[in-house]
Amino acid sequence: MGEEESANKEETAPVSKNNKYRKDKPWDHEGIDHWKIEPFTKEHNPIGLLEESSFAVLFPKYREKYLREVWPAVTRALKESSVACELNLVEGTMTVRTTRKTWDPFAIIKSRDLIKLLARSVPAPQALKILQDDMQCDIIKISGIIRNKEKFVKRRQRLIGPNGSTLKALELLTNCYILVQGNTVNAMGPYQGLKTVRKVVEDCIKNIHPIYHIKTLMIKRELAKDPALASENWDRFLPKFKKKNVKRKTPLQTKKEKEQGKSTKREYTPFPPPQQPSKIDLELESGEYFLTEQQKRHQAAIKKSAKQEERVADRKKEREEAFIAPKEKGSKKTNTRL
Repeated sequence: MGEEESANKEETAPVSKNNKYRKDKPWDHEGIDHWKIEPFTKEHNPIGLLEESSFAVLFPKYREKYLREVWPAVTRALKESSVACELNLVEGTMTVRTTRKTWDPFAIIKSRDLIKLLARSVPAPQALKILQDDMQCDIIKISGIIRNKEKFVKRRQRLIGPNGSTLKALELLTNCYILVQGNTVNAMGPYQGLKTVRKVVEDCIKNIHPIYHIKTLMIKRELAKDPALASENWDRFLPKFKKKNVKRKTPLQTKKEKEQGKSTKREYTPFPPPQQPSKIDLELESGEYFLTEQQKRHQAAIKKSAKQEERVADRKKEREEAFIAPKEKGSKKTNTRL
């Protein structure tokens, strides 16, 4: 009887608000790979597109020669997707547009990403891989994160590492192609890898060293190989780095201060510092406050002329120094006795 009552209680238990409208989805189960991208063929869209879409991207002057060399290969690659392209050397633009034969609606977006990467110094063989379904790209802007130019250059170099070692390690761990170009970082690869690359790049510019992320990624890579840990939380295996606030060095005392026995630290006094005289107070002390505007202008002109005379005298002295004969060394006068 006791077991039956407990079973009835479980059946009549109130459903929480969160699970009220949740139902089993027969098309969604654990065996489905949500990251898998199904191929899109011409049979999915035999009619084609109804409207024409186009994108144009500017490119720098120094890329003109290279783009002219590789443009035939780009045209051939885009022709397979029935996308038209144009290279305008007068305006410095690359344009892609759909045609009547275009059957893939996402092909124009891929073509736009292609010309963006070509404009940002990505080599053509690598940039053409973006036309594949399993390849995506992300252009990360890093210039607006920090204002100080010197710090920005140092942290950008820290991301590259000595001889590009840090960048190479990130590429191997994320399965992405990464190129640091000016104020941006270009990344190509799967969605998961691009998400990781963006986080690492932004944290590096925010003064978090990429080696911490690399260590974490290496541990995650080893843990993913163990099927027993697939359904467990990995937090206990991952390293936890603590922030260290390094104290700045205090300025050293000068020799004069040491001799006089002065210290750089100010003595504490409960009284506030004396109030500094205002501009009006200073004018009252000197008597300028009671002068008229004409007198003030006359006094300012006298001061200005006095300063000019000093400068003229100094310049004249400098010019005359060039004509003074230097003292001869080693020539001593000898007194001859008659």
